[in-house]
Amino acid sequence: MNGASREALAAARERLDALTDNTSVNAGTLAEELAAVTALLDREVSLRRVLTDPAQAGEAKAELAQRLLGGQVGGETADLVSGMVRSRWSQSRDLVDALEELANLAELTAAQQSGALDDVEDELFRFGRIVASNTELRAALTDRAATGSAKGELLRSLLGGRAHATTERLVTRLVTAPRGRSLEAGLESLSKLAADRRNRLVAVVTSAVPLSDSQKQRLGAALGKLYGHQVHLNIDVDPEVLGGIRVQVGDEVINGSIADRIEDAGRRLAG
Repeated sequence: MNGASREALAAARERLDALTDNTSVNAGTLAEELAAVTALLDREVSLRRVLTDPAQAGEAKAELAQRLLGGQVGGETADLVSGMVRSRWSQSRDLVDALEELANLAELTAAQQSGALDDVEDELFRFGRIVASNTELRAALTDRAATGSAKGELLRSLLGGRAHATTERLVTRLVTAPRGRSLEAGLESLSKLAADRRNRLVAVVTSAVPLSDSQKQRLGAALGKLYGHQVHLNIDVDPEVLGGIRVQVGDEVINGSIADRIEDAGRRLAG
């Protein structure tokens, strides 16, 4: 993607991250619904063009998306898609590519939340190697004359019970709806998304009062040094924290006052 589409995708990914960082949002359901919207807009070319028409007001396109999707998908999905059609897209197809990427990211996020992301990343890599070394299998999975259901059944026989359900869903969507990509390119893209997702750390920070910008920067910097990665802070305010702070990164929970924890982080770094 180039220009406006790249900016629109970046904004959509930020909105997806904000949604899936919220523990009340089911990332798996979001993935399923985004995949359904992807299939709809891939199939309905005229609708896709209307929703990406730069001559139409963004709010009008968002209202149309809400009318079409209302009652068909959850509110989070409808709001996410509405936000995307408000943006400008260089080509109408870019919107569908972006939706597909968000569906895959939501699927991988659900795997990460359940502690299965490493397994999924490994399985995607190994499946790619199997396909590359087996010309008959690749031919069967890319045969344009074969139906999607036939390919899905073949994948179930190969992956069912042997791979994580997330891996099976991702590969099945890729094989049954390649959308002009080679199988190798699609698997490589999925592997890259999984690697990017694995390297993203999120700290859920619960504080008695809102943190100042300075406090956020200090906390983010200290956590980044501790974990060796940039850490995204998801801030929540809870008066019952009694003036302190609670930080959760994955399964690790840190309790204590802001100053104490940052001072302790400095001591740990100093050895």
